[in-house]
Amino acid sequence: MITKERRVSRDIRHQRLRRYIRGSAERPRLAVFRSLSHIYAQLVDDDGGRTLVAADSRAAQVRQAHRSGGNVQAAKAVGELLAQKARAAGIGRVVFDRGGYKYHGRVKALAEAARAGGLVF
Repeated sequence: MITKERRVSRDIRHQRLRRYIRGSAERPRLAVFRSLSHIYAQLVDDDGGRTLVAADSRAAQVRQAHRSGGNVQAAKAVGELLAQKARAAGIGRVVFDRGGYKYHGRVKALAEAARAGGLVF
């Protein structure tokens, strides 16, 4: 269980990043959230205040291939799924928001899979 005290440092880092990172309809923000058991990614238009595309490790496509949603292989699958959905929606360029997490492990795997799937950031 993540307590409020443990989460404060990530929230501070995330707010610091969000001062500079902003998504638009032409170039949405790829926001990443990871929990212990799953990873979530969405493309957000901050100007319009809406989510354009979303993918997570709870999706049926990811669950069929991976038993656990909290590992690097599942994060790669989520990145590929997000890139497919983004291409179908006509989105090619995004701004990456790592959500206050370090750029390694599951976050890095998701980002690299999204890049390999055709997203540019």
